[in-house]
Amino acid sequence: MSDTIMDDYLRRIGATRPERADLEGLRHLMERHLLSVPFENLDYHMEGTDIFMDERVLEKIVYGNRGGGCYEVNPALYFLLTSLGYEVDILPGWVHRPGGVLGPFLGHLALRVKADGEDWLVDVGFGRNSRFPLNLASREVQHDPHGEYRLHDAGDGAVDVYLGGKPLYRVADRPVTIPDFAPTLWWYRTSPDSSFLQGLFCSIRTTDGLVTLKANQQVSLVAGEERSKRTLADEAEALEAYKEYFGISLDRLPKEPAGGITAGVRTE
Repeated sequence: MSDTIMDDYLRRIGATRPERADLEGLRHLMERHLLSVPFENLDYHMEGTDIFMDERVLEKIVYGNRGGGCYEVNPALYFLLTSLGYEVDILPGWVHRPGGVLGPFLGHLALRVKADGEDWLVDVGFGRNSRFPLNLASREVQHDPHGEYRLHDAGDGAVDVYLGGKPLYRVADRPVTIPDFAPTLWWYRTSPDSSFLQGLFCSIRTTDGLVTLKANQQVSLVAGEERSKRTLADEAEALEAYKEYFGISLDRLPKEPAGGITAGVRTE
């Protein structure tokens, strides 16, 4: 990554360039990323739009003021962190689905970052991920602004990530490369069973809550203990909501899935 793109990326997320590749800097970068870059799947519902996992994703996130799923935002952060001198591995994962079902291998992409002599789980591409890095060596409860996280050994070096006593996903302790995810990206983009095709969402964390827009129709706001919902009246109001809450300027709306606001990936 060039210095110009790095500076533009840091400006995009409102972050200060760390003086060294340490934990303090990592915590700062992860928090700023989560508070600036939406977790969204709009391009899965925009005909003729490609989804890139290589460095071309930086054009979308840094200069297009967009976000993405784990296959986009985590690789983008990987490119930034490695350029800043961090030692980063790409870890493959499985998503825990409702009913105790474990999704396919390589169904999730997360990062392992070494800082201050320890390994940290960094994930900015999951609807209920932590705000700060999780210590991969700890099996104690890790307190975070987004909840109480805990890691459990799952055998064969894999680790389950729990939030509030419920499993979110599992990561394997064997690094892979970005091209290894090409088959599962294809599946997410084409299969009728893909949660990214079944639901349309855009979500971003705030300092004290969460803003989510589902199916171009409903905005949900969480601010501390307060919760509210607003149904959007028409296309113009939906386009304005994407701009107001997420800074996303669209010339057309993504196609709404058949399931409406009740379908899709859980983001809360």
